[in-house]
Amino acid sequence: MRFVFSPPAQAAADLLTLPWDTPLPQWTDDRIVEIPQHGRTRHVVRFVAEAGGVFALKELPEHPARREYEVLRRLRELGIPAVEVIGVVVDRPGGQEAVLVTRFLDYSSSFLALFANPRGLRLIDRVMNAQVELLVRLHLAGVVWGDCSLSNTLFRFDAGTLAAYLVDVETGEVHERLTQRQRDHDTEVAYARVVEELTDLRRRGSLAGDLDPALAAADLVARYEQLWAELTSEEVMPREEQRFHVTERIRRLQDLGFDVGEMDLVEDPAGGSRLRFTTRVAEPGDCRRALFTRTGLDVQEKQARRLLADIASYRAGLAVEKGPVSETAAALRWLTEVYQPTIAAIPAHLRGRLNDAEVFHEVLEHRWRLSQEAGRDVEMQVAVRDYVDRVLSAVSGDMVTSTPRSADQGVAPR
Repeated sequence: MRFVFSPPAQAAADLLTLPWDTPLPQWTDDRIVEIPQHGRTRHVVRFVAEAGGVFALKELPEHPARREYEVLRRLRELGIPAVEVIGVVVDRPGGQEAVLVTRFLDYSSSFLALFANPRGLRLIDRVMNAQVELLVRLHLAGVVWGDCSLSNTLFRFDAGTLAAYLVDVETGEVHERLTQRQRDHDTEVAYARVVEELTDLRRRGSLAGDLDPALAAADLVARYEQLWAELTSEEVMPREEQRFHVTERIRRLQDLGFDVGEMDLVEDPAGGSRLRFTTRVAEPGDCRRALFTRTGLDVQEKQARRLLADIASYRAGLAVEKGPVSETAAALRWLTEVYQPTIAAIPAHLRGRLNDAEVFHEVLEHRWRLSQEAGRDVEMQVAVRDYVDRVLSAVSGDMVTSTPRSADQGVAPR
């Protein structure tokens, strides 16, 4: 039996004592935890709580297991949102299949859980936008998904939007650059799979009756083509408007979460100049890193942007009351006087419904709506109580899956 693990090695070392010589369905180890399986899977998947972490173990043939291991490692290097791969176990006794080990993605939702417990308006739009952005990021990085589907994706709430994470990439391939044919194949697969998945949702009664699965899947492909064109197309512009057009195009790309790798501005025989961009996935996490540096909070990018905006507003208020205050001092005061008390006010039995940063974002949105209705500024404590009673208590416990803990960690397995 061979263990192939990615660094850091500690996570792998903690898993070495598992009963790898036994078929996965037969495991009775007390470290096994149960996680509701909202999504579909072709393979046996078990979850293990060890050393403060939770890991997903998937049993599958060795060749696709090794390929998925390598592709997930490459995705991590490229900064593509995907589950973190820990290792792969091969050459198990009796010709057993290999086991791929990944880290559990906490506070994530399958598409089935999202549609079974819809929150907010136009859920289908938010799901499709997240899926399209993930597929475009893969293609820009030279990655063929091979089996693009909602079932192979997990979603996280990110300041009211959804962020998509690739969770299954058995058929993935990494190339230097993708051809049109390779991209077309992925979108054709995506269309067929999404039609099938949304049709199944409609049979379950989880999809609005007036939503046509075929039209929704076609819209996904159209959104993909629109975003791809925005990121990669050339445009011709008059010489006198070059600076404006270049600035606007770069700003649009950055707003979408992408950077310009190279930019060529060449004279066009028909007049004007032709602007050609080489787009790449942006270095992720500028706001995340800024927030972590100032507060120690590790959240998603859009959540971090929202929290930084609240810190800036809080700092401005401090300046009016007490004079200028540094960013660092304001951030630390905000953390102890605003953020932490807000999260502490959430009842314990509701704390796992959404992650803390998403709860804080929703409290801010709720407070703004209450203030609009009242025509005055509503106090934070009042907004929190009303949010808990009217909003958070209505969020299904099956909406997201927070990190489970084994019984020896003080919480009974689910």
